[in-house]
Amino acid sequence: MGNSCCILTHRENKKIHSRDDLPYEYTDEQAEEYASISGIRPRNKITEENDYRGAFIRQYNYFDQPFGAADSQYPAKKDAYRIYWAYGCNWSNRPVLVRDILGLQDVISDIVVTRSGSSNRYGWGFGEQEDHKDPLTGVHFLAEFYENADKGYIGRATTPTLVDIASKKAVSNDYQRLTNYIEVYFYPYQTNDIDLYPVKYRAEIDRFNDWLFPHVNNGRYRMWFATKRAPYEEGYEDFFDSLEKLDKRLETNRFLFGDYITDSDIRLYVTLQRWEGSYPATVGPMKKRITEYTNLFEYLKELYSIPEFKKYAFFDVGLSSRYLEHIGVKIDHDKEWATDHARRALSKHPDELYLRTKKDESYITEISQSVWNSRNPNKRDNFNFDPDYDVTVNTVVL
Repeated sequence: MGNSCCILTHRENKKIHSRDDLPYEYTDEQAEEYASISGIRPRNKITEENDYRGAFIRQYNYFDQPFGAADSQYPAKKDAYRIYWAYGCNWSNRPVLVRDILGLQDVISDIVVTRSGSSNRYGWGFGEQEDHKDPLTGVHFLAEFYENADKGYIGRATTPTLVDIASKKAVSNDYQRLTNYIEVYFYPYQTNDIDLYPVKYRAEIDRFNDWLFPHVNNGRYRMWFATKRAPYEEGYEDFFDSLEKLDKRLETNRFLFGDYITDSDIRLYVTLQRWEGSYPATVGPMKKRITEYTNLFEYLKELYSIPEFKKYAFFDVGLSSRYLEHIGVKIDHDKEWATDHARRALSKHPDELYLRTKKDESYITEISQSVWNSRNPNKRDNFNFDPDYDVTVNTVVL
């Protein structure tokens, strides 16, 4: 099991904050005042999502109604929606990164959320904004959008959340499919002719993404939020075993599905980039640094060299000032993550990072539902998901 036995001591010795350099002071007393006005209840504790074994079984995404043209679906419209995201949240960096790559910045707006007060009793707020409120909608807490959409909602308000601006209601917190909705239904508004989710390979991309969720994207949280030794060790071994498999896949593939960047590359990048930054400070000892995986690290460095990817790389967010003072500042990430672009040789079209296709009505297909949104917690059990899937082999050649 390696060094994972040190995790409990590590947690006791580290008190990590989400961000401690906010431009406006935000006290618990202020948060209490805002909550009394808005009627928002204290946020549920994350430990309420652990099963009898002490394993962390993440809550399902309650607002998962799909986009589309049907009456029961949300229409894709310009200036109708806003993405609420957090710097250190790998889930919420996905949609803003996809939006920027596709050139949709003038179609879907965004704003960063932060802790509310020092204790974060009411969940995500707006510590970077004057008067601690969203200047567009006037709300003080992300949870207000959830309450507006479903009176009495009892789960956590999570990032990312896509909000309907006019009604001030949460539309989607389905991080597992939200990028796909943006890629497919907002394509008529794209200013960049880029295809991150090619129709022909969507089923394979979905399968890969649904494998990636428990093994890698949620791997950090399976360790961090486990309340007993056994599920922590399961998450620890599974995560690092999965990195070995991905390193093997990338030995002959420039990107996960061949020559071009897809939605899956974005999901892997935002998690592993943080693993080299703040995640070890909260999770604890590692078998290997990401820098020790030959193919995986070179792959990540190439992605980091792309301006949109670098923009959403936050190595130090999630670390306390004290931690940075003693450890974090010793790492020059720009220097360490510089690439020589040698992986270009793996591609038949080394100068092209993205697949470019002419989109028409056939591009709009129904987006599959993810098992990770199942209301049945047993189906959302993390361990050994899709064991027959050989992730080391890429069956798609883009």
